[in-house]
Amino acid sequence: MQLEFTFEDKEFMTQRGSDPAQVEKQFANFEKGFPFADIDRPATVDDGILRLEEEEVAALEAEYPYAIEGKKIEKFVPASGAASRMFKDLYALLGDNLDDKQQELAKTFLATLPRYPFYEALKKAMTDKQLDLDTEIQKGNFRLIIQYLLEKEGLNYGNLPKGLLLFHRYDNEIRTALEEHFVEAALYATSGTDAYLHFTVSEHHLELFKAKVAEIQPVYEERFGVKYHVTFSMQAASTDTLAATADNEPFRDENGNLLFRPGGHGALIYNVNNRDADILFVKNIDNVTKDQNLVPTIIYKKVLAAYLAQLQSIQFQYLKILEAGEVDPMVLCEIMDFAESKLMISVGEQPTAEELYALMNRPVRLCGMVKNEGEPGGGPFWVRDTEGNCSLQIVESSQIDKNDPEKAAIMAKATHFNPVDMVCAIKNYKGEKFDLLQYVDPNTGFISSKSYNGKTLKAMELPGLWNGAMANWITVFVEVPLATFNPVKTVFDLLKRN
Repeated sequence: MQLEFTFEDKEFMTQRGSDPAQVEKQFANFEKGFPFADIDRPATVDDGILRLEEEEVAALEAEYPYAIEGKKIEKFVPASGAASRMFKDLYALLGDNLDDKQQELAKTFLATLPRYPFYEALKKAMTDKQLDLDTEIQKGNFRLIIQYLLEKEGLNYGNLPKGLLLFHRYDNEIRTALEEHFVEAALYATSGTDAYLHFTVSEHHLELFKAKVAEIQPVYEERFGVKYHVTFSMQAASTDTLAATADNEPFRDENGNLLFRPGGHGALIYNVNNRDADILFVKNIDNVTKDQNLVPTIIYKKVLAAYLAQLQSIQFQYLKILEAGEVDPMVLCEIMDFAESKLMISVGEQPTAEELYALMNRPVRLCGMVKNEGEPGGGPFWVRDTEGNCSLQIVESSQIDKNDPEKAAIMAKATHFNPVDMVCAIKNYKGEKFDLLQYVDPNTGFISSKSYNGKTLKAMELPGLWNGAMANWITVFVEVPLATFNPVKTVFDLLKRN
């Protein structure tokens, strides 16, 4: 299908920062679709996933301070978007004709409300409007209470980002998710006494984040004896994707303008590409736990980073040898063995020094993987590319053709899932930053059904940050304990820790 944009369309795209040629190229995917991932087998322990013994964990943890000496460490936290999905079940309770299950959920929510970390804040918000929360709980007035929790007349939690919601109750304080990342940064992600934190946020929430940081930064600097350097970035409008109608025509709003939508978390590879750290910890905003449960997280963050530094030290030595040329055949075999057994690269048969150099001179990520115990999310697989080469990839279930019995059987054998727990090296052996946009697989996006003002549309998401956006990185999977994975997907998850 040949797109024909008007002069006004092109002006509109240029003004919002979109490249018409890129828009046209992406839009073609609505017609042809995205191919399913060609999964070969699940990555498992001893076949793509490294399981460290206790003594190895202890040694790497002890090595960590020396491994990162002189390096800039930064914590990169995707924190964009409102928390509305977290309250999906509560929003449903605002409707009429609730079924028995919903009625029971409403009763349970009221009965457990005092245990939630936002209870006191909600009580104050209602008191300010001459309402008593405890009285309304006794009356069973759950709709009024939920409205004050989620809507603007109260706490407005349905429109705030997860990072600014109260997550954890302690004896003397109640912390937001944002504050827990400040704590983590001080405990494992410092360069000397400097702690670098970067949050990706929506433009709508930027000032709220800045205000909260200004409030809490002096408190945590005094508590931990560190200096925080906090930066923010937003998902660039240029990464938004044009929506389509059911007939794969450009979707237009009520004013006749092209409708662009955020390209999903895969667009954040542009934000990662602008970072200047030697080691980048990547972790979602909602994956935090309370102090008393934090030890495994701290240990394994240090372990992953120390192991990455070890690998990179050897990788850099070998790259210098390969770059010099005239490599002794025995040394070339040694380098091939390292690439295959440690960097998990399929080097093929008898690669030249130049080919091996190209395979090894790429950004590296170590990804923590957790045993699958029923948690949703993507998982680690060996995946074949269009040339038949196998590499380790994080694959979402939506990328797998479940109607293909062979692929469904492979998926069923998966033993681990992806908690989004990554340590990344984004500079080469010369200290230069990689251009991370060169390592994206553009064929790994996906299309979903959305609505706009009551009209159904097709939305395109860019290759996910830890899926297609990093598809051509060197990827190493390491098993980490389930205790390091503590996401808050629904409001009820907060009860598990308060």
